[in-house]
Amino acid sequence: MDLEYFQPSDILKPYVKHYYLFVSAEDTEFEDTVFPSGDMEMIFNLGDGVWEASLGEKYVRTPKIELWGQVTQPLAIRSKGKHVMLGVKFFTHSAAYFLNDEIGVFNDLVSDLADILGGPIKMLYAQLLEAKDITKRIDLIETFLIKKLISSEKRSFKIDKVGDILSSLKQKPGETSLDRIATTHGITPRYLHKLIYQNTGLSPTAFNKILRFQYSLKLIAKNDQPFTSIAYESGYFDQSHFIRDFKLFTGITPSAYMDNLTPVNQLLFQ
Repeated sequence: MDLEYFQPSDILKPYVKHYYLFVSAEDTEFEDTVFPSGDMEMIFNLGDGVWEASLGEKYVRTPKIELWGQVTQPLAIRSKGKHVMLGVKFFTHSAAYFLNDEIGVFNDLVSDLADILGGPIKMLYAQLLEAKDITKRIDLIETFLIKKLISSEKRSFKIDKVGDILSSLKQKPGETSLDRIATTHGITPRYLHKLIYQNTGLSPTAFNKILRFQYSLKLIAKNDQPFTSIAYESGYFDQSHFIRDFKLFTGITPSAYMDNLTPVNQLLFQ
């Protein structure tokens, strides 16, 4: 399995964290679990392989053009066959620029983007299948995204506001008072919560928790310090709070996670 990352053009850097290409040339089967990341993704499945995501007690085949909503709990997936996946990873708030729906409706779901965006995204998918060169494929995606960005100009003020708020939360991850956060940005706590949820699918508290959790994953991957140190460095009050949140987002303890790194997780931290 190979995973490559590609940076967006300057015009899309405020909206797209990166593009990635995942290629699995071996006809193998494996199961994995996706953890909350705080970001949404658009994925084009250009190979013949099959992906399935858990929905309740059953698995459902994912569409050729996927929209990954906010994952707020462990989401089991499984794979069969050879894959070519071209993905677009957005920042926490920036998927809202390209979608007309309230973002929370997509939480913990892998939706069919063709049902949401219709003919234009279907045409893009057909063009991606024809274009074999990765540079050409990314150019096609960027042209599509820029057109969508221009059409969302009327909504951009509110989404920009959310981006500013999230940036300030990242700088002060220990800040939990909605009153203080709201006052800083000149809005009420109720409107702050509504604004962030509508445009990210997360509450301010959930965003902070996922932020700390993701940072802890990076520290765990280095495997060079005890869990107590990781907990404090990630912004937790103590190790017990760290383990509680880790189990909430992964379904397992940090120790069990280290003992069971999956193929996709190993690629992510290379």
